[in-house]
Amino acid sequence: MAPGKTIVITGASDGIGAAAARQLHRSGHRVVVVGRSSHKTRAVADEIGADSYVADFTRLDEVRALAARLDAAYPRIDVLANNAGGVFGDPARTPDGFEKTFQVNHLAPFLLTRLLMDKLLASGASVLQTSSVGARMAGKLDTDDLNLDRNFSPIRAYGTAKLENILFTKELHRRYHAQGLSAAAFHPGNVASSFGTRSESRLMRFIATNRFTRAMLISPEKGAEQLTWLAEGRPGADWESGVYYEKRKPARRTNRQAADAELARRLWDRSEELLG
Repeated sequence: MAPGKTIVITGASDGIGAAAARQLHRSGHRVVVVGRSSHKTRAVADEIGADSYVADFTRLDEVRALAARLDAAYPRIDVLANNAGGVFGDPARTPDGFEKTFQVNHLAPFLLTRLLMDKLLASGASVLQTSSVGARMAGKLDTDDLNLDRNFSPIRAYGTAKLENILFTKELHRRYHAQGLSAAAFHPGNVASSFGTRSESRLMRFIATNRFTRAMLISPEKGAEQLTWLAEGRPGADWESGVYYEKRKPARRTNRQAADAELARRLWDRSEELLG
């Protein structure tokens, strides 16, 4: 593959996002680093000589401002990697009124993608979602209860958000692939990063910080390899649009709801309704 893509990576101030930014920069691509922490985001960008932008996905006005700045700054965007995410604790609402896990992992990247859609279509772009095997383990989506008011737990909220990443990918493909857009979701593996270390969930903090569980996790660099592979790859040749990947292959097992095309359509429509 010839180098030279413009690749926007959210959640790139740490973990697999930062690792993928470094890998793609070494391959000669123009990487755009987006993160929540101004200090950490700038540090990664300065390290590789990349542009950087700061946006807090718990605030949709910052997502809108980010989209406007990206649209103005780049004539084309070849890859949008929706990698930002998080697992949190007790139910908490954002300033926009949505459950935090739902907004950060799904609604904010949905909004960013929709606001950049004209640019992405003109570029024949790939849109990538960092999902998780957690979608299979704990995801259960009810489009009438996207904030999980009726049955909240931190693990279910996270698993459901990762299921939403897969459904968003499938609906992106259905709506826009004929116009040149490609989309994929992927599980990066169980990565030893800061992800989950600040969660209010005792289980997630235990998994993220216990030395025995961390010994079974892979490095952020290893976890980033699948994002890098998708970003550099050619849709239709190296990977297929609309598919959820694990270990560079279409996942053989995932949540049964992930294959529900009508559910994917309802999630899209409800997300648009919530965003006004």
